[in-house]
Amino acid sequence: MKTNEGNLDRVLRIVAGLALIGLAATGKVGMWGYIGVVPLLTGAVGLCPLYTVLGINTCPARR
Repeated sequence: MKTNEGNLDRVLRIVAGLALIGLAATGKVGMWGYIGVVPLLTGAVGLCPLYTVLGINTCPARR
């Protein structure tokens, strides 16, 4: 599959995912904090299924 996330989008997703997982692991937030796995994985892979459904692409055009 083709990536649909730009570099900034990917970095922000990874940072947000790690922050949520870290907060959940330390008990600062409830178990819902482990939902941070989703942005972490989508940022690592570079493909967001929701972006595909909505037709969004933050990846710069390749020429």
